[in-house]
Amino acid sequence: MINYENYDQAVIVSGDGDFYCLVEYLLEQDKLKRLIIPNRRRYSSLLRNFSSNISFLNGTGDKLGKQKKKHRLGTNPSGSFLS
Repeated sequence: MINYENYDQAVIVSGDGDFYCLVEYLLEQDKLKRLIIPNRRRYSSLLRNFSSNISFLNGTGDKLGKQKKKHRLGTNPSGSFLS
């Protein structure tokens, strides 16, 4: 908000309900471009009020070039060695 006057629109990337007031204010001021929520299954129910302004990142890994991690032989997914 310090630089509020220096931009035309903002993109908020969060699923945290703590940003509800900010998102609401930016919408009222016509300064919210998009609310991007990383996980469709885990985000604050407060943000559901802005459903027409929400995009989810779920399923965009292919489009963004995200690569799946390969598990090394002898380790579990957390990276620690199996006993």
